[in-house]
Amino acid sequence: QVQLVESGGGLVQAGGSLRLSCVASGRPFSSAAMGWFRQAPGKPREFVATISWSSGSTEHATSVKGRFTISRDYAKNTVYLQMNSLKPEDTAVYYCAAGYYAIAERGYDYWGQGTQVTVSS
Repeated sequence: QVQLVESGGGLVQAGGSLRLSCVASGRPFSSAAMGWFRQAPGKPREFVATISWSSGSTEHATSVKGRFTISRDYAKNTVYLQMNSLKPEDTAVYYCAAGYYAIAERGYDYWGQGTQVTVSS
């Protein structure tokens, strides 16, 4: 079992920055990778970024590439999502997930409770 707790969400103006954190406990390294997904009101959940625990390899969605960066601190069992140049369309609940190095939801077995990010124009 893996438990995931996200933090760092909030309200920010367009052009601003936020850093989300996700702390994994239980058996975090039983999963090969960690991912971030987001879900805006009335829309399906979508992939944002993923990172391999071992190699640090990353993949980012086209919509956030160049603005968002996923990273991990292996010693702290923590994954981060640095979000810069935020836009109102980035407003969503952001979820941390543990599973395989994948862009599809089905690649992840464990999910956090989500943290709200709201970007005002």
